[in-house]
Amino acid sequence: MNNSADKKVLIEKINKLRHEKNAIILAHYYQLPELQDIADFVGDSLALARKARETDASILVMCGVNFMAQTAKILCPDKKVLIPDINATCSLADSCRAEDLRKWKEQHPDYMVVSYVNTSAEVKALTDIVVTSSNAIKIINQLPKDKKILFGPDHNLGDYINTLTGRNMQLWNGACHVHSRFSLEELIKLKKEHPQAKVLAHPECKRVLLELSDFIGSTEALLNYVKTSSEYEFIVLTESGILHKMTQACPDKLFVAVPPETSANIVDGKPMTCHCNECEYMRLNNLQKLYKCLENETNEVDVAPELVAQALKPIEKMLSMS
Repeated sequence: MNNSADKKVLIEKINKLRHEKNAIILAHYYQLPELQDIADFVGDSLALARKARETDASILVMCGVNFMAQTAKILCPDKKVLIPDINATCSLADSCRAEDLRKWKEQHPDYMVVSYVNTSAEVKALTDIVVTSSNAIKIINQLPKDKKILFGPDHNLGDYINTLTGRNMQLWNGACHVHSRFSLEELIKLKKEHPQAKVLAHPECKRVLLELSDFIGSTEALLNYVKTSSEYEFIVLTESGILHKMTQACPDKLFVAVPPETSANIVDGKPMTCHCNECEYMRLNNLQKLYKCLENETNEVDVAPELVAQALKPIEKMLSMS
């Protein structure tokens, strides 16, 4: 965008369109600040799912990645769901294909399947219960202790759940490329530079990083922690988009993003543009693309009715248990 005047005009056009079309804009905490600021609601995966179900809007514009838009469509099949950039996928969701999960299930016929929300509609349809990072512990603790469980696709989150619950879930070998590339060396360095800082981490991080953290939780939980904490400095181990809301909520506090490992500073052959850890897929969405998809009602995310029926069951189960 050339200047602030152009940005202001674009925002005015978006606001006009969403009122004319009875549209609501939803954004994840990992989106660009400009999208978080224009959104009707900003939240983590669980909060976005609940908001999608509650709204009476005719059109939902999901500023996030594809699985989030799919989840919104599953919960609201009568609404039109759009995404600014149809190529905004998720490395974690892509690591678990439905055909591979089906084979895993066949190898473990007496196991229940618990899937992270970061999965495709096809994977959800093969799942018994969906969980998010904010409700996974609570839901797993409600299941019988002797219940055999297949958990996927995030291995780090599954390992964290096993550690806290004493379970022995079988774990899919998948990971979020953002949370798995945080640098242990840089974290140790930042802890020395900010000895009073509290380390906040998302449970998708590797165990060695979680062991050095003071608080572990979903993006929503991390945000709530800094709002209520009496501490001043925080070292943050999650996608750096959350720092926007943290800074807005607590402008008098200091937030330090942990950078990725040196080998991860190159993405698609190009150097990363910040000394932090960004998801390049989340950053595909922007104001211009938001305007275009709302104006033309393009990049619609659809899910076949029969798939909706199957994928809705584990999501409903999650909502009832959380």
